[in-house]
Amino acid sequence: MKATSRIAGPKVKNLARRDFIKIVSLVSSAAGLSAFLDACQRFQFPPDKSPAAATTAPPPTLSVTEENYASAPSQTPAEINPMEPPTQNPSPKIAEPSAKIALVKTGNRAAGIRQAMEMLGLFPIAEQHVFLKPNCNSSDPAPGSTHPETLHALIQKLQAMGAASITVGDRSGMGNTQKVFEKLGVFMQAKELGFSTLILDELTADDWVSFNVPGSHWKQGFPVPRFVLESKAVVQTCCLKTHRYGGHFTLSLKNSVGLVAKKVPGDNYDYMNELHDSPDQRLMIAEINAAYQPAVVLLDAVDGFVTGGPDQGKLVHPGLILAGMDRIAIDAVGVAILRTFGTTSEVSRGPIFKLEQIARAVELGLGITNASQIELLTSDKQSKTASAIILEILNQS
Repeated sequence: MKATSRIAGPKVKNLARRDFIKIVSLVSSAAGLSAFLDACQRFQFPPDKSPAAATTAPPPTLSVTEENYASAPSQTPAEINPMEPPTQNPSPKIAEPSAKIALVKTGNRAAGIRQAMEMLGLFPIAEQHVFLKPNCNSSDPAPGSTHPETLHALIQKLQAMGAASITVGDRSGMGNTQKVFEKLGVFMQAKELGFSTLILDELTADDWVSFNVPGSHWKQGFPVPRFVLESKAVVQTCCLKTHRYGGHFTLSLKNSVGLVAKKVPGDNYDYMNELHDSPDQRLMIAEINAAYQPAVVLLDAVDGFVTGGPDQGKLVHPGLILAGMDRIAIDAVGVAILRTFGTTSEVSRGPIFKLEQIARAVELGLGITNASQIELLTSDKQSKTASAIILEILNQS
């Protein structure tokens, strides 16, 4: 069984697997190149014309570049009625996938976030005190950090869903968190929208709880905020990018590193030095995520870094907003998106579910175990086209 996709809302013509096979077979000969270009034009998804970087692994068969991926029309998604369940195209009966991810092709972050959250359906937010973990690792502009518009739209949506209160908290790894929040406009938005902020660097020793997992690669466990452990609704928003300091990619699993203390007050042990100096860094990243279960994860893939990262790198513009409840599924889809652009050899190499961050998360039971359990929800033709490319990469790996 393979990862699947379905259209939510108005029905459109499906992009069948036989069309992919036909397109791929056309590419294998020079005579078929013209037909391939015509087919890609028809599906709003032109082929890759950029030379492969010498340091990266060959991109997947259906590869695209920053330039031509963006040429797939990005529209402002229409608002949908959250009370009306998404319609499903007729298809053979198969086992229900266990990880649904709403995917919206758009350049409009605010509209895309609203639609993705509504397509995803209900999750426990109403009357809950929400802790929101953004990506404020540095003050670099998105995708180096959470885009201000993404934070604003997500806060508004959570408030509209009935959140009792919202606290935005993080610990910056590449800068002073207080100054990073200020430069990114977090404090200004807090005043405007009425949410609280939490600078994790300023917590006392009593505010941290040591956490560990079976078979841990941390020498003495890792400290996480008591506030997070006691929160009944944790929401995370992450960016799309690679990580040049050993993580290989930084999506939802890696975003949780900001919840771990660099040092606990009164203790000189440096947990971040341990993490970044360890050959098991990617396994340790996954282990952090055992400390909590998110209510929802939002991936802002309107822009992304396919090399470098986390603060700067080769910029691409997928024009996607994704929302889901399963961190493994979100990261698997994120890696598939990175691969469509020709990313680093570390991110391109081997099956996606064998990459260390994802494989360790699977071992710990943090979500799905394979790509066949992923279902991408879409509501328009452009989103469906992007979804088909991503699913093909997932199913190939």
